[in-house]
Amino acid sequence: MNDARSAAALAQENEELRYQLEEAQELINAIRTGAVDALAVQSADGPRIFTLQGADQGYRTLIEQMNEGALLLSEDGTVLYCNACLADLLGRALGEVMGSAFDDFVPPASKAYWARLVQHGWTGKSKGELPLQARAGALVPFSVAMNVLAFNDTPVLAVIVTDLSAQREITAIQAQVVKQNALLDRKNAELKREEAARLAGEQAAAEASRLLEGISQIAWTTNARGEATYRNRRWYDYIGQAPGQGSPASHSWRHRLHPDDAGPAQERWQESLRTGQPFEVECRLRNAAGDYRWMLGRALPSRNEEGTVIQWIGTYTDIHEHKLALERIDRGQRQLRDNNEQLTRVNVDLDNFIYTASHDLKAPISNIEGLLDALLLELPPEAVQSEPVRPILDLMLDSVNRFKRTIEQLTDVSKLQKEHGVPTQPVDLAAVIEDVRLDLEPLIQTAGAQLEVDVAAVPTVLFSEKNLRSVVFNLLSNALKYRSPARVPHVRLRARSEREFAVLEVADNGLGLDAASEQKLFGMFQRFHDHVEGSGIGLYMVKKMIENAGGRIVVRSELGVGSVFYVYFAR
Repeated sequence: MNDARSAAALAQENEELRYQLEEAQELINAIRTGAVDALAVQSADGPRIFTLQGADQGYRTLIEQMNEGALLLSEDGTVLYCNACLADLLGRALGEVMGSAFDDFVPPASKAYWARLVQHGWTGKSKGELPLQARAGALVPFSVAMNVLAFNDTPVLAVIVTDLSAQREITAIQAQVVKQNALLDRKNAELKREEAARLAGEQAAAEASRLLEGISQIAWTTNARGEATYRNRRWYDYIGQAPGQGSPASHSWRHRLHPDDAGPAQERWQESLRTGQPFEVECRLRNAAGDYRWMLGRALPSRNEEGTVIQWIGTYTDIHEHKLALERIDRGQRQLRDNNEQLTRVNVDLDNFIYTASHDLKAPISNIEGLLDALLLELPPEAVQSEPVRPILDLMLDSVNRFKRTIEQLTDVSKLQKEHGVPTQPVDLAAVIEDVRLDLEPLIQTAGAQLEVDVAAVPTVLFSEKNLRSVVFNLLSNALKYRSPARVPHVRLRARSEREFAVLEVADNGLGLDAASEQKLFGMFQRFHDHVEGSGIGLYMVKKMIENAGGRIVVRSELGVGSVFYVYFAR
């Protein structure tokens, strides 16, 4: 009996529970449709009834049609109400969400964060972002915003739930659109710059064309890639073609380059295009007659405000005659070097000849001198003093002495040829002149000459003291020897400074020379007055000594008036 009653009781209890479930389902549907305004929720203190008294049917309809989830939470986190959108977002039936604990849809990792949001929501407004667990455990990102509302005189937490998945997709799309727009803006800006550069290039080319037509050289322009954009009339005159005549290649400078110049010239042009450096080349270009003429090609880049090359402006200048002149100069220099080498060999041969001649002639002269001395010893004294023996013997002795002096002077000339870079030192000019004056004092007295010395302006000169004495001795002795018999000899020695030289002037009022003789005065063995003994080597040696030291000597003479020698000593 007890078992039967128990089965009957259980069946009755099961029926009651099924009835309650159906009633709850109908209640939920009624609330959704706005048919009722109340909800019964079982709590620890028993069932609690929540009503939507005074709720507007339009408001409920609006909530149901929202694209965002909406729910009401009790203080213990129970879902008192939610719209269909929230159930769809969570992938669940509306009955599964309504009356459940919303915390069940929050993943474990976000429960503490959700608890803080709810806590802040009960004290005021709160919002945040967190994932919620949909069916099959999928996590969907949501943003939540909550606020406290009065529901049947009981505070509830109203929550709006927004799906961030679509929003993030929209954000990604917006970012892509922004990126694409930025790319388009850059492309448009680049196109505008290119268009501005093109217009600027065309304007620059037109301005360059107008200017380049007026110059006398061949002128041309190219774009930044080196493609010809303009050639002036001089070019077409040079190649003998009109602008529209012939193929475009026949107008190109590359087509008319000399084969030997083509490679280097084009390589240099490509380097300038690559680096933006100025272009310069010397090459031969074929003209209308088929002749190659040397040209100097130059080109400079024209740049815009950003520093980008927009065109090249160049010219070709005919340097053919200049080039030929340089070749002639080069040939002349080579010939001069060959002549100098030949002269050097001749000088060496001359030195050898002078050395050999002086050495070989000394012995015969010494023999003749010895024979004359022996003859004088053998002849009786009265025979030696008799006519015409004495004059003949004197002439023979004088000839021997002159011959010996000539040999010595030839030897000195040979030494002078090699005397370059002789050490110099400051030499007291006044002291050397005084020393020479004392040596020539007998000649000065014999001639009754007047000697005037004024060298205070140049106390010293850089020269070899031995050579300086030889220079002064030759000039002063010549002034005395070649004096005019018609007047008292007057010799003036004066010194002065002139730029990088110290100048010694030796002036006399002697016989003087005509213009023809003046040009030959410093040659070897040159003599213009036979009444005075000499060899014609002295002034040649003076000139050599001065030039070897980096100086020079100049003479100004007038026949019957006198001569002035100017000696320039390098400082």
